[in-house]
Amino acid sequence: MSNDIVVFLGPTLDRAEAEHHLQAIYCPPAEQGSIVEIVKSHSPCAIVVIDGVFAKAPAVRHKEIIWAMSRGYPIFGAASMGALRAAELATCGMIGHGFIYRWYRATPFADDDEVAVAMTPVELGARPLSDALINIRLTLHRAERAGVIARPFRDELIATARSIHFIERTYAHLFERSRSLRPGRGVQHILSLESWVRDHAVDQKRADAVAMLRWLADQTRSSIAKPTSPPFVLTEAWASDLAIAGIDVGQLHI
Repeated sequence: MSNDIVVFLGPTLDRAEAEHHLQAIYCPPAEQGSIVEIVKSHSPCAIVVIDGVFAKAPAVRHKEIIWAMSRGYPIFGAASMGALRAAELATCGMIGHGFIYRWYRATPFADDDEVAVAMTPVELGARPLSDALINIRLTLHRAERAGVIARPFRDELIATARSIHFIERTYAHLFERSRSLRPGRGVQHILSLESWVRDHAVDQKRADAVAMLRWLADQTRSSIAKPTSPPFVLTEAWASDLAIAGIDVGQLHI
């Protein structure tokens, strides 16, 4: 293995800021086959999944993460797709960090799209074009605690946000939808909330990503523990996934 750490990063955190916290090889959001390819090309001492593709391509597969861990590669997850996969694979050895990871572990049947956002093409920086539901949810909880909105209105707004497809889910769209659902009533509450959100919106995804990178920066590369993972078993379904991703299973020495 090399001394490199590979981080799959996209809309959650600006790459320049990420590099300030951790010197690593930064790759676009993970998708099907990404983990296998990075093991083959870099043999890193650790792999970090922060962002992953949700809709434009098949998502990074659980099986390839398990395969990499079975070969001794530590894999960490936080903030977005990483938190989701880490919560799902915690018992298999994937290591999760941050509030969102813990929330997924403690919330059975939580939707994947709590962390999903639309983003620009990778060539344009994979920047966010919408707001994550988990961030909106936490922002509205903070607004309630601050006395900006009452709990019934908070619950109504969260339900409305959930009804909006993640590609179109923004605070602006949420407030517009809320106005259309309650014409003539509560307009001042929405205006007050809009003003408050501009300065107090929660970005938990960013916070979790930064904390993960800072934690890794404090570790010596040699001290990063190898995962304890169950024996790997190749399945026909995963072999098919690899073929779709253009990867020859015969090259993996399984």
